Amino acid sequence: MFSTRLTIDPRFAIGDVSRRLFGSFVEHLGRCVYDGLYEPGHELADENGFRRDVVDLVKELGVSTVRYPGGNFVSGFRWEDSVGPREQRPRRLDLAWHSTETNQVGLHEFAQWLELVGSELMLAVNLGTRGTAEALDLLEYANIRGGSTLSDQRVANGRTEPFNVRMWCLGNEMDGPWQLGHSSADAYGTLASQTAKALRQLDPDVELVVCGSSGASMPTFGEWERVVLGHTYDDVDYISCHAYYQERDGDTAGFLASAVDMDRFIESVVATADHVGAARKSSKRIAISFDEWNVWYMTRFEDEERITGLDNWPVAPRLLEDTYSVLDAVVVGNLLISLLKHADRVTSASLAQLVNVIAPIMTEPGGPAWRQTTFFPFATTSRLAQGRALDVRLESPTYETSAYGQVPLVDAVATHDASGGTTSVFLVNRSLDDEAEVVVDVAALGGVRVASAQSLYDEDLHAANTLDDQERVSLRPTPTCELAGGRLRLTLPPVSWTAVELDTVAL
Repeated sequence: MFSTRLTIDPRFAIGDVSRRLFGSFVEHLGRCVYDGLYEPGHELADENGFRRDVVDLVKELGVSTVRYPGGNFVSGFRWEDSVGPREQRPRRLDLAWHSTETNQVGLHEFAQWLELVGSELMLAVNLGTRGTAEALDLLEYANIRGGSTLSDQRVANGRTEPFNVRMWCLGNEMDGPWQLGHSSADAYGTLASQTAKALRQLDPDVELVVCGSSGASMPTFGEWERVVLGHTYDDVDYISCHAYYQERDGDTAGFLASAVDMDRFIESVVATADHVGAARKSSKRIAISFDEWNVWYMTRFEDEERITGLDNWPVAPRLLEDTYSVLDAVVVGNLLISLLKHADRVTSASLAQLVNVIAPIMTEPGGPAWRQTTFFPFATTSRLAQGRALDVRLESPTYETSAYGQVPLVDAVATHDASGGTTSVFLVNRSLDDEAEVVVDVAALGGVRVASAQSLYDEDLHAANTLDDQERVSLRPTPTCELAGGRLRLTLPPVSWTAVELDTVAL
């Protein structure tokens, strides 16, 4: 066992916790939409074909926003295909995932589904194979009440009230050579600025996300952000970050430190954005939309799942259906800690994706829906992280990693909701072998009690929830959680994620 100390004080505020931090992502990819959230023949499907069991799990997950419809898919997408009578919608070949898109679920249907789960739509426009005119058309269709050809078309298609979409993504991963319409930073920045100005001319209240790098390992990372923001700084509200992590070559210790990479990624993008702002003598601050993040075993897709063949375009194939372990869930919990630690600048984030495709929720056609291990840290953090994120002034021993150097064995963050009288602490023990004895100084909170203390851990790091064993892994009571004399004492098992909820009590 080793010892760690941290301090919780409401004066050590990082920033307000935006509910949009707990967003997700639905792409027309694999079985995310079809056989995922939409399966008309299922016994639990509602009158619109949506699985009610999936709706219930998404509500439990606490998803605030959903980015849609892509992803790589959006760079070849014609939005007009997804509206109007279903029987008249075209079947299209999706080049991004070498599949057939039936367009049976489109903008209207997805908006209906969002109303069921209580989430906000974050809509992406195609700046890969299309441009400003098509983006304007979609905005007019979605947000103008009536009186124009496109807004009247929406009304005729059954939606009297506008969709009133606030957040718009200006394309997707345009720095990536895999992307349809892949572009240079200068060309993309010019197009994004032009499109942003046009969208604001139509609806001044839209919030716009410009594409940052699709990963910190991209050779153009940093320079891409500088050039793109040089064009768009005055036009947009957010710049995007995307990051996926996986255990490589058995380096479990390094995988457990993935959040260190996320921390550095965020801080690098913030530094670049602020440099561009300073050079422009601007008081504006660009926020970050970390609108793709997760654990994704990408090499499995590259080696085993990629679909090829001129005459092979399946509908809703099984793609990217990673089965997540306890180890993966601990890393996901730590990535959530990283997002909270940067709540002053990261005000929107999307776990990619939501159902079946690298997802916290899995389904079987005609069968059950169940929670993956990663469901638990996300749902708990979404529920408990309220108010303001706090810097906890952590003192922890370190360990050596090949990728990140010396890394703290324990990572942590706290949130404090003064109006609700609640404080939450989120912690990860990255040690492979040793328990962590953690002492938390909570004296500055006054009188508090422990309302709940739950941990995710298992002797088998590779334990997972599957179709055959859907409840193998779940949250457990934290082994030791004692509060006395203004000190909270916790025991964190090796490779574990923990959440503690404290309530204010009258003295």
